[in-house]
Amino acid sequence: MDQTAAKTTTVHKAETKQAAHEPRIARAAMKLEALVIPVTDVGRAKEFYSRLGWRLDADFAFDNGFRVVQFTPLGSGCSVQFGTNITSAAPGSAQGLYLVVSDIDAARNELVARDVDVSPVFHAEAAGAQFQPGGGTGRGSGPAPAHASYRSFATFSDPDGNRWLFQEVTTRLPGRIDSGTTSFVSAADLSSALRRASAAHGEHEKRICEADTKWPDWYASYIVAEATGTDLPK
Repeated sequence: MDQTAAKTTTVHKAETKQAAHEPRIARAAMKLEALVIPVTDVGRAKEFYSRLGWRLDADFAFDNGFRVVQFTPLGSGCSVQFGTNITSAAPGSAQGLYLVVSDIDAARNELVARDVDVSPVFHAEAAGAQFQPGGGTGRGSGPAPAHASYRSFATFSDPDGNRWLFQEVTTRLPGRIDSGTTSFVSAADLSSALRRASAAHGEHEKRICEADTKWPDWYASYIVAEATGTDLPK
């Protein structure tokens, strides 16, 4: 076991021991539903996020100068807010805001078609390379080999320099998604999942040397397992 793994195991044991001695308290659901980003010109920012195709949820202005505008990306459970008298943070200081997609090429092409300047797709060859501004170092051109989940990126910024990061995620890490609530937010996401299941099923049929008449069940098991980070069907 390397040092990093040993430290992780030690921390996990300590957390487990601490949890065992903590009083049992009913857990309240805490849903992250909105993030505030700092902008200079509210009208310019509103035009930009409208151009992305994000849903405009609200634009409320008050007599005391307070104004809040809220947008939600397609399929997102979290929204972004900006306005006036809403934050003291410097405009453009929000960096590395994640947008998780199942097909990074399709996501990038959509924004390019909307006349948004998006970086080429790249993969991180050095830890943290995706967060380096202006391209930085440690980035490899194109998606990760075999489109490895969590490793392909593209970036774009709003007019103030708040920087967004596309990350392609196809297979979730274990425990990230409730296995009983697998869902897809768009036809494109479901289509991508079906294509990956089809490719994997083709390899499955090669292994068993015959056509699999129960392929719908195999597809369903593969798609759910991929989305929830559990063992893929063999």
